[in-house]
Amino acid sequence: MNNKLGKLTRVDLREIWKNEEYDFSNWLAEEENLTKLSDEIGIAIRLPEKEAGVGKYSLDILAEEEGTGRKIVIENQLEKTNHDHLGKVITYAAGHDASIVIWIFKDITEEHRNAIDWLNENTGEDRLFFAIKIAAWRIDNSDPAPKFEVICKPNEWAKVVKHSSESKDLGETELKKLDFWTKLKSYAVEKKVPLFRQTPAPHHWYNISIGSSEAHIGLTVNTRENLLGCEVYIKDHKPLFQYLKSQRESIEQQLGEKLEWIEAKKACRAVQRKENADIDDEASITTQFDWLIDRAIAFDKVFGPLVKKFKDG
Repeated sequence: MNNKLGKLTRVDLREIWKNEEYDFSNWLAEEENLTKLSDEIGIAIRLPEKEAGVGKYSLDILAEEEGTGRKIVIENQLEKTNHDHLGKVITYAAGHDASIVIWIFKDITEEHRNAIDWLNENTGEDRLFFAIKIAAWRIDNSDPAPKFEVICKPNEWAKVVKHSSESKDLGETELKKLDFWTKLKSYAVEKKVPLFRQTPAPHHWYNISIGSSEAHIGLTVNTRENLLGCEVYIKDHKPLFQYLKSQRESIEQQLGEKLEWIEAKKACRAVQRKENADIDDEASITTQFDWLIDRAIAFDKVFGPLVKKFKDG
């Protein structure tokens, strides 16, 4: 067999983006490209504001994490990292009280890599620092293809556990839940499922965005009754719930199972549950992960377009 292979060549970033602020930042602010960055770091990024000032400085991108509203600052540098941009990163993070800091660059020095690692190791679990390398490649005469590479990232689980040991505010059950969601997210990332972007936390739920502030997918675990759940959660929006419920027959046919439709005073939900799910049972843990991932994908496919259709009128 004679398969012809193309030649892979690296493209100078300045050939694609002449200016960091006007060219690269505008490109990154497009939804498709923010989604690529989100998938790479495992955090759902949405853009309420492209530029935001801190004193006499202008931040490249101020964003938020979907589902939590945590502030994200993004600083871009199409050159090797330097002290000036490191200072800007810290200044912007402080000025906006950001929980997530993303520094994108062409190359990084060992000193700056160590600085980001040090920040991750010595700040609380509510401060996450990412160092991201951007490169572009071309196959023969193809269009250049940008690629993000994570150089530094926080160990989120370790940060929460460290904070817990200092403040004594997490019990055994909370730590089990944190461990469960952390492992689930890692498992989903390995399987290249892009839905799992939210930072794991020691709660009985893990939220997944479907592109609306009125509704999201919620994965739940009940350690007392050994139950897993997947639900569409609607916060204080009865018309949306009634619209979805009016599509009940079609929704349940597509999901392959009846749902429990719960209408409460504030939040409403449509829930599917899995029994006999003990998160302490290592032998069945991947089966539990597979069920949650399968249901999350199915709920996103079924409910996502309906929520968007309702929102668009």
